[in-house]
Amino acid sequence: MRDTLIERISSRMDSDNSLFFLTADLGAPSFDALKDRHPRRCINVGIAEQNLVNIATGLALEGFTVYAYGIAPFISMRACEQLRNLALLAQSRELNVNLVSLGAGFSYDVSGPTHHCIEDISIIRLLPNIELFSPCDSFITGEFFDFTLNAKRPKYLRLDGKLLSPVYDGLKPDFDRGFSVLRQGGKVCLVTTGYATQKGLRIIDRLKEEKVEAGLIDLYLLKGCDEEALASALSGYESIFTVEESLIGRGGLDSLAANLICDRNLPARLRRYGPSGSYHFPNGGREYLHKTYGMDDEAILRDLLACQ
Repeated sequence: MRDTLIERISSRMDSDNSLFFLTADLGAPSFDALKDRHPRRCINVGIAEQNLVNIATGLALEGFTVYAYGIAPFISMRACEQLRNLALLAQSRELNVNLVSLGAGFSYDVSGPTHHCIEDISIIRLLPNIELFSPCDSFITGEFFDFTLNAKRPKYLRLDGKLLSPVYDGLKPDFDRGFSVLRQGGKVCLVTTGYATQKGLRIIDRLKEEKVEAGLIDLYLLKGCDEEALASALSGYESIFTVEESLIGRGGLDSLAANLICDRNLPARLRRYGPSGSYHFPNGGREYLHKTYGMDDEAILRDLLACQ
């Protein structure tokens, strides 16, 4: 995801002098190539995420389009006050600041809870005037680049730290709607975001082996989606299962779904899957962490089958 986005940014910077790329001392081979091509508009502010957001905001106030790149838990939490100030300023003027946040959810799995980022969806959804993009593969991340240029407002890009299987290869996302219906049918619809969409596709494939159908919606704009269209897409289901690598019951994807069910009087029951209540210190991979929080494939599959 990161490399796809940085390559699109670098290519655009060849012909567009209004773009800046900032980093909080987070590197990558694609970033090194960008820096070599555009050294005057590529700035490493050091391990200083608060300054990263402030400098990005200052450049945007001068009319530049800015990409500010850092590790997810640090850019969303260490710089939380600065993000709030950015949101305040964006209410009265155009500020094209794109916060490129790497390491969503449990993608830095073995690095432990200091590097897990399961709070950022709640934090960014709380702040007005900042859109939240949560992609599930590199293809949709690349497609989102044009949106970052044209939408002159702050955006938080929640990128996974691992290479993920293609989902949008040949499938065109609709950023006006903010979601894609990947599967239809059955009594239950999975609503997922980011890496959880990969999990949802695996679970749907397992259901097929049991001759059972279910819906799957990938919600990639967690702020700014077309809620009327989303409610319509969910209206025929008896149950909605939300799956996310974000704290549940605290303003994340599940809260978005709960509000939608309430506000639109949808008849569906809601079940939510994600980390809840505590941090987890014993070391392990991503699927180990999912099992710890009761959001592993087998647990969700079992509950889906029980709804048939």
